[in-house]
Amino acid sequence: MMPNPPISSEGLLPGGTLAVVTPSYLPDRELCSDLNRSVLEMTEPDVVHHIIVPDQDFPAFSGLRGPRTEVHVAREFLPRSFVKAPGLNVWINAAHPWPPIRGWIAQQIIKLAVVSRLDVDGALLLDSDSILIRQTSLDTFRKNGRIALYRAPDAVDDTLPRHRLWHVTARRLLGLDPPPTCELADYVCWPCLWEPPSVRTMLQHIQNVTGRHWSTAIGAHLHFSEMMLYGLYVDEVVAGMVPTVREMRGIVHTAEVPLSEAEIQLLLSEAPHDKNVVMLSAKAGIPLEVRRRALRSFLDSSLGPERGEVQ
Repeated sequence: MMPNPPISSEGLLPGGTLAVVTPSYLPDRELCSDLNRSVLEMTEPDVVHHIIVPDQDFPAFSGLRGPRTEVHVAREFLPRSFVKAPGLNVWINAAHPWPPIRGWIAQQIIKLAVVSRLDVDGALLLDSDSILIRQTSLDTFRKNGRIALYRAPDAVDDTLPRHRLWHVTARRLLGLDPPPTCELADYVCWPCLWEPPSVRTMLQHIQNVTGRHWSTAIGAHLHFSEMMLYGLYVDEVVAGMVPTVREMRGIVHTAEVPLSEAEIQLLLSEAPHDKNVVMLSAKAGIPLEVRRRALRSFLDSSLGPERGEVQ
């Protein structure tokens, strides 16, 4: 067996202290445009927004490119052994053909690959259905001078069976014991901030544990969460050397149920004033104009018409 190459810090994508990473695709083009506009408005001038899209969708997103916006094709961040199945949102890994890698797991592999190549202190993961509503920097996520990890103790119970499966997979990849039968910590959050150096050491750790390239090791699993993996690595492998927080920095609607404009406004008005992100799931089926009107009204009332405008 050929040894897996070490995770290298050479050839990193340049950046400042913070970068924003967003996987997207053609149906979310307009949502991604709104997010990009908010990133440019609500972050420091050295923050670069990295948008990663399927190869065939690059022309539709290329107009977003600018001094602070990079648009990449997904192929750039996947190993050569990954082959896209024609007409399907599935990849076949020649190094481990079964099971096929479903699109949402390939997307998580791409996130990990992108962040591992960033020369920044922090990478903020924001999906296309998110938008920044307040000024955001790396300091936003610091606690006692250090970048904090979101951790919700005992939040994974019998009502979240998929989260428990994500625990099982992450622990196996990290060489940890199987999870206990009691409630478990949750690390899934919106927004989510990672430290790229920690991602690099985590991927190297996975290779050392599994004897496989990290992308092959992850792609061999049907149930996987990149946020659960990172959280468990920082919390248990690195042994809790970073401070933790229990509150997300986002106002979140994850249910696949549409909201009216009034319902969105109520959600925003009742949220604490220290939130930086609104995430209204694209799967909720909220019409774009309803979403935009509600967000515009909130931003105009809380920040003034000159800040954070959503077109």
